[in-house]
Amino acid sequence: MLHLLALAVPFLILLGMAMVRPMVGVIAFDWISLMNPQQDLFGTGAHLPWALGAALATVIGCLVAHEPRRFPMTSTQVLILAFMGLITLNTLFALVPASVESHGYIQLIKSLGFALLAGALVTNRRRLHTVLWIMVISIGYYGVRGGLFAFLTGGNDHVYGPPNTFIGDNNQLAVALLMTIPLMNYLRLHAAHRAVRTGLLASMVLTLFAVVATYSRGGLIALTAMGARLWWNSRNRLTSFLLFGIVMATAISFMPADWKARMFTILHFHHSNSANERMTVWRDAFGIALHNPLTGGGFQATAMPGVIHRYFPMAHQRATHSVWFEILGDQGFPALFVWIALNLNGLFMARRVARRARGNPALAWLVDFGRMTEVSIIAFMVGGSFLSLGYYDYFYMLLILVSSALVLLRAELPRVAAEAAPAAARGWRARGAVAQ
Repeated sequence: MLHLLALAVPFLILLGMAMVRPMVGVIAFDWISLMNPQQDLFGTGAHLPWALGAALATVIGCLVAHEPRRFPMTSTQVLILAFMGLITLNTLFALVPASVESHGYIQLIKSLGFALLAGALVTNRRRLHTVLWIMVISIGYYGVRGGLFAFLTGGNDHVYGPPNTFIGDNNQLAVALLMTIPLMNYLRLHAAHRAVRTGLLASMVLTLFAVVATYSRGGLIALTAMGARLWWNSRNRLTSFLLFGIVMATAISFMPADWKARMFTILHFHHSNSANERMTVWRDAFGIALHNPLTGGGFQATAMPGVIHRYFPMAHQRATHSVWFEILGDQGFPALFVWIALNLNGLFMARRVARRARGNPALAWLVDFGRMTEVSIIAFMVGGSFLSLGYYDYFYMLLILVSSALVLLRAELPRVAAEAAPAAARGWRARGAVAQ
C-alpha cells in the first residue's frame, strides 16, 4: 500500500496540473511509459491504466489551455502518420489472434499519437529540454542502478530492466541505455550548474558499466558504433578518445571471465547457437512477409504458432530479434519501407539541425543537440538490428524531439540573422571611420 501511495500521490498531482498545463501531462505520460515505476508495485496497482490517465489529462489540458496552436507537419510527422495508417489497415488482415493484434495495435497507436501531440506542444527550448530530461531520468535511472549493481556484484550477475516492459530483457535494456548516454552528454554540455554536470558525467560512466554488465553481445556492438560516432562528433576528439578508452578498458577489465568468454563468441558467430537461431527466425519473418507482402502476419507473427507453423511447420516460435525483420514479418513490405524512411529521415534531420545551426553562437545548443541525437539514433539502429524493439516508444519520442528542434531552428534563424545584421553594420561603419 505504501508503494502505491508513493506513486499515486505525485502522479495525481501531475494529473491535476496537466488539466491546466498540458506539458505537465507530457511529463507524466513519459515518466509512466518510459520508466514504468508501476512495475515495482504489487497487486492490482501494477495493472492500473496509468498512461491512459496521463493521456486523458493532457487532452483535457489542451482544451483548457487552447494548445497546441497548430500541429507542425515535418517529414517526421508525415511518415509517422503514414506508418499509423498502414498499421491500421494491416490489423484487418492480421493472422495472429485478435487479442494479440488488438493489444499491440492499441499500444503502438497510443504511443505514436501521443508522440505527435507532444511534438506539437514542444514550442520552445525549455519545453524540449523538459521532455529530454524526463526521458533521460526515466531510462538513466536503470543505468545508474545497473551500474551500481554491477560494482556490488563484481559484474557476475546480468543487469535487467523492469519486468513486463519493452526493456525488461537485458539485451533490450542495453540498447535503451546506449540511446540515453548521448542525451546525457548533451544535457551535461548545456547544464548551468557544475553539480549537475558532475552528476550527469557520473551517470554516463555508471550507465556504460550497466551496458557492459547486461552481457549483451548486440549491446557491445552497438556500444562500439555509438562510441565511434560520439568520438567523431565530440569537440575535442583526442580527449574524448582517451576518456572513452580508459572507461571502456576499466569496465572490461572489471568484468569476470564468463563475460569475456561470451563476448569473444562475437568473433565466431557462425558457431553460436544464438546467432544461428536469430538468422533462422529472420528467414522465417522474411518468409511470412513473402506470403503476405502487403500486410505481414500481424504483431508478434514469428512468436505465434498458428502463424509461423502455417509456413514453416518445423520452426520454433520465438521473437524476431531484429527491428528490421520484426516490422517486415509483422507489417509487410510497405510498412517496412515507411519505417526505414522514418529512421533515415530522423538521422538526416539530426545532421541537418547541427549543420544549419553551426556558426551561430546563439544556436550552439542546437548544434550539440543534433550531434548527440544522431549518435542516439545510430545506437538504436545498430543495437536494434539484433533485438525486437521496432515499436519502442522511447525511439519515436526521440524522433519527434529532433523534428521539433528543426522547427525551432527554422523559427530562430530569421531572428538570429536580424540581430546579427545591425551588429555587422555597426562593425562596417566602425571600420570605415578608422580608415578615414
